[in-house]
Amino acid sequence: MTEKHPDIIPATPAGLARAGEALRNGELVAFPTETVYGLGGDATDDRAVAAIFAAKGRPQFNPLIAHVPDLESAEAIAVFDERAVELAHQFWPGPLTLVLPRRDDAGLSLLVSAGLDSVAVRVPGHPVAQAVLKAAGKPIAAPSANRSGAVSPTAPHHVIESLGDRVSMVVAGGKCQVGVESTVLDLTGETPVLLRPGAVLREEIERLIGPIQVSAGNPDAPKSPGQLESHYAPNAPVRLNATSAEEDEAFLTFGPDRFVRGGKARLNLSLQGDLNEAAANLFAHLRALDQEGARAIAVMPIPDEGLGVAINDRLKRAAAPRG
Repeated sequence: MTEKHPDIIPATPAGLARAGEALRNGELVAFPTETVYGLGGDATDDRAVAAIFAAKGRPQFNPLIAHVPDLESAEAIAVFDERAVELAHQFWPGPLTLVLPRRDDAGLSLLVSAGLDSVAVRVPGHPVAQAVLKAAGKPIAAPSANRSGAVSPTAPHHVIESLGDRVSMVVAGGKCQVGVESTVLDLTGETPVLLRPGAVLREEIERLIGPIQVSAGNPDAPKSPGQLESHYAPNAPVRLNATSAEEDEAFLTFGPDRFVRGGKARLNLSLQGDLNEAAANLFAHLRALDQEGARAIAVMPIPDEGLGVAINDRLKRAAAPRG
């Protein structure tokens, strides 16, 4: 049987319109930025974002970067202070990602931020990336368009070699000029923290906003693509591997649950036992159950395979003892 490959489409008006429509329909579209090719999905669509993690085989729900065409679009999803505005004016469009507080009305999938209250946002400088974002008309989550752990792609054929039919189409734009991922700077605290070095140098940033710290990195607790502790935890304690719930507990279930008993409130991650759907619902369901005022949240077992590994990773963090 011949393996199916995604279409490589030209960055013509017709091709860009097709890519924009695909993104609005929840499909994954790869496109070039000045750094590497990105695997784009609608950042407001839980299922599209979950599909990105599934396509990459990403082992954890690392936060993703939301790509937008301009500063005005970025300010619609993130809270900018003076430092952020100054950096945006200097380096956008370009290879600098800013981690900022997420607006309450941003409309982004919680999976984009991996359940955190911040969002990583960037305005790419590549003309094709700009055209794709404008054609989509929505913030686009776009990590590098390759299987997790593989070499980042800087040409269309790299994307196809790594992802195959996990992506709907690849918008051609030649090779990427920079070829390494963007610099990531965390501005959620009083002191800026460099989370990932990239094409915008530390010295260039410090000339504008003064000294910055460099993160030691924590791959088990990421705050950006490439590092946070148990911010995944709701206020209520979490009890894992529950087969029933007490009457004063909220119950997070998975798969057919007609005969599962108990629970003050109940939400199902996926009645069909679909791990992609479960991943898409995870953070939103935890937050919703946390607002029910239950003593605790009981969680049914989740298969530890595919995206279930990432789901269980976050649930274990949520259930960890609080300091």
